[in-house]
Amino acid sequence: MEQPLAPYSVCNLAAVNLAEFADKETKTVNYDKLKETVRVGVRMQDNVIDATPYFLEENKVQALGERRVGLGVMGLADLLIYCEKEYGSEEGNELVDKVFETIATTAYRESIELAKEKGSFPFLIGKTDEETKALREAYINTGFMKKMPEDIREAILQHGIRNSHLLTVAPTGSTGTMVGVSTGLEPYFSFTYYRSGRLGKFIEVKAGIVEEYLKRNPEADPDNLPHWFISSMSLAPEAHADVQCIIQRWIDSSISKTVNAPRGYTVEQVESVYERLYKGGAKGGTVYVDGSRDSQVLTLKAEENEMDSDYVEEVVEQRKVVLVNTIQDLRSTNVTIGSEVGDTCPVCRQGTVEEMGGCNTCTNCNAQLKCGL
Repeated sequence: MEQPLAPYSVCNLAAVNLAEFADKETKTVNYDKLKETVRVGVRMQDNVIDATPYFLEENKVQALGERRVGLGVMGLADLLIYCEKEYGSEEGNELVDKVFETIATTAYRESIELAKEKGSFPFLIGKTDEETKALREAYINTGFMKKMPEDIREAILQHGIRNSHLLTVAPTGSTGTMVGVSTGLEPYFSFTYYRSGRLGKFIEVKAGIVEEYLKRNPEADPDNLPHWFISSMSLAPEAHADVQCIIQRWIDSSISKTVNAPRGYTVEQVESVYERLYKGGAKGGTVYVDGSRDSQVLTLKAEENEMDSDYVEEVVEQRKVVLVNTIQDLRSTNVTIGSEVGDTCPVCRQGTVEEMGGCNTCTNCNAQLKCGL
């Protein structure tokens, strides 16, 4: 969970597309542009708090009292590729650290400016000046704030801060895919892979950043890309964990991240990764061992997912797509077909929809029918 919440708190999430801040000619990051985008993002999310219609009074009291927001990212892997830095390498980690330091310090300084203009978040304001001072002292001496630059801590003592929390890293699965970049802080799962979805069991997907690179470098070998085109399954699990821990240093909430491990990874090895995450300061973590579930959404080869007898093949524009045969007589049944919890799955018409990891998911075919960011 990337956003641990107090009772009746609400999520207010947004994501900066880091791919947009790469200078593809100089292979560097445009930090000035990044800072300006973060400043705008913080102000936008703070405005959303006031513009939101709250259906429960408890939600309204909590949201307006803490003014919590969660500014995150997508496209980190794209940024590293454009800068020709390998995800998980020493050089790559140095760049990641600088990028997230820039995001964090810019967000906090902007929230302090907002406090000067509009006031601090109410839960940081006491009934007397002495109480307010004590609350601010306690705030800047939390674990996260002790590591922030001294000028930020001093400014909060003097002026307060507009938002209790400012940063998170959500998965951005749908939105990242929509704009064509890597999702959240993840590396690309693969640069050619197969996705299991509602319209087809196996759909071949190729990353657009590879095609872009080949157009810019026509002499390049598409089967032998440079080392900075590293995929999730090519990374050591320890490298996955280390990147998360570096980013956590600059995130006041939590992070959605999957540590991908190869088939055959033992219980003891998984345990060591969780220990590495804990010792590195991560607030949570997920380790997924390839092939550990009967069916998984992403696979490197189509044949890694088993074919069921209810599937039929159909050729569409030279591409093989395996479609679900869902033709059933529903006229004499009271079954509710839909994407809400408790409904019967509209894809396979056999499983029940349950909430799993933030998504309404079929218990039979594992179709993700309704998800948040």
